[in-house]
Amino acid sequence: MTGKKLWQGLLCATALTCSAAFAAPLEVLTEDYPPFNMQGDGNKISGLSSEIVEELFKRAGVEYKITLLPWKRAYEQTQNTTNTALYSTTRTPEREALFKWVGPLVSNNWVFFAKPDSTLSITSLEQAKQYSVGGYNGDAVAEYLAAQGFAKLQLASNDRANAKKLEAGRIELWATGEYLGPYLANLEKAPAPKAVFTFRETQMSLAFNKDTPDELIDKLNATLEAMRKEGVIDALNAKYH
Repeated sequence: MTGKKLWQGLLCATALTCSAAFAAPLEVLTEDYPPFNMQGDGNKISGLSSEIVEELFKRAGVEYKITLLPWKRAYEQTQNTTNTALYSTTRTPEREALFKWVGPLVSNNWVFFAKPDSTLSITSLEQAKQYSVGGYNGDAVAEYLAAQGFAKLQLASNDRANAKKLEAGRIELWATGEYLGPYLANLEKAPAPKAVFTFRETQMSLAFNKDTPDELIDKLNATLEAMRKEGVIDALNAKYH
């Protein structure tokens, strides 16, 4: 153990908060992924996950700064930079060892959407492989489908573009979060897409750089669990449903 890490560990073992072991404030990264995290009025980062994260850090006494970035850049920066966390991050087996985790923050089921007048009927992932499917680069949904052998997967630079691609018939299905699809379609003034098949139930969490002290991770998970038991998480969810 280096002298610096030993010093950080000693701080966390004392009455001082574990956040003192990191350079303040904690760098918290997110992407534009409504209604969970998004740019609101006055450039404030808002959304369901953002409200949960803000309340969590407030209760835990952690100083932080939230920055909105493109997903791939934020994801790589969190892996490579100490004192950094990322939300809302889907916790998958492939990502498990890449980060330390605090969560879950929210549920976010993955859905195939079609055009509102579509007659497609899908009951399995295998059945969906015959269709052109829209996703976006670096997203967990698209990565999952690629791993499942979806040869007709089309990746956009951002998920918002898929609303227009679906409307124009450039893709037959749009794979995205159950809340995100209708929200983005509305922003693009595209018809509300029709959910045709939920293919995975997932939860999203805070992903921390692996050098984050375990004491801080434990403290934040305990604080989040207390918020859940008090009904705080349910109350925030109700605002967005």
